[in-house]
Amino acid sequence: MDALVTTEFLARALGSDGLVVLDATYTSTLPGSAKQEPRADYAAGHVPGALLLDLDTLVDAADPLPSMLPPRDLFEARMAALGITADSRVILYDDSPHHTSCRAWWVLGRFGVEASLLDGGIAKWKAEGRPIEQDTHAPAPTRFEAGMPRTQVRSLAEMQATDEQIVDARSAARFTGAEPDPRTECAPGHIPGSTNIPYGRFFESDGTWKQPDALRAEFEAVGIDLDKPLVATCGSGITASVIAFAAHLLGRDVPVYDGSWSQWGASPATPKALGPA
Repeated sequence: MDALVTTEFLARALGSDGLVVLDATYTSTLPGSAKQEPRADYAAGHVPGALLLDLDTLVDAADPLPSMLPPRDLFEARMAALGITADSRVILYDDSPHHTSCRAWWVLGRFGVEASLLDGGIAKWKAEGRPIEQDTHAPAPTRFEAGMPRTQVRSLAEMQATDEQIVDARSAARFTGAEPDPRTECAPGHIPGSTNIPYGRFFESDGTWKQPDALRAEFEAVGIDLDKPLVATCGSGITASVIAFAAHLLGRDVPVYDGSWSQWGASPATPKALGPA
């Protein structure tokens, strides 16, 4: 399948052998942000046959940083419980302003699972009057073993040593330090030398992805050379995955700094910059 699929494609594909549709909505941990309840929202209505990925718990619970990559055994157990095999065709969607299916795509990719995103998410599906169900499903468990990574990650140490272009997906106000960081333990500002592309710039007003030429223009508008290495960051690794997926649509493999500003901004040992890039 293509990395991005339409609602028309999914409507035709529902019920086909090997297809697994996952609701990848995630509850934002950002202080002050609107709270969502993915389980309740899923129960209230989802794409027919879809399963809840429960991205909230697909994390490293032992790490004090928010939403860090899950350990391998947890990931394998979750995929097995969802009935996913190496031959499954996985389509992800969300109902989140943060486009959290991108994070799910990146997490699945770290463990070798190829997945596609539903363009426009469930909001577009509903707007078109397509069917919604409230039934829950219990797939037959499988045996699942993680494969070779399809996506890349960067650690704090790697970020401190990198000469890659750094693209920050946060809002301009948070990037420049014009407003304080919502996590009180984090300083304002950004990683020195990084460039800001607020993640919303990659989408049309209806929540669908911009066309490739327009995606490329967003990178070029801030001086990013897509022919040179770059890495994505944000507040906690969620919207950085939007940048990684946008680059993926352009044929580029962009790693995500998983700790992002939650780690860099809270560390007394890292330099911080204020103002525009």
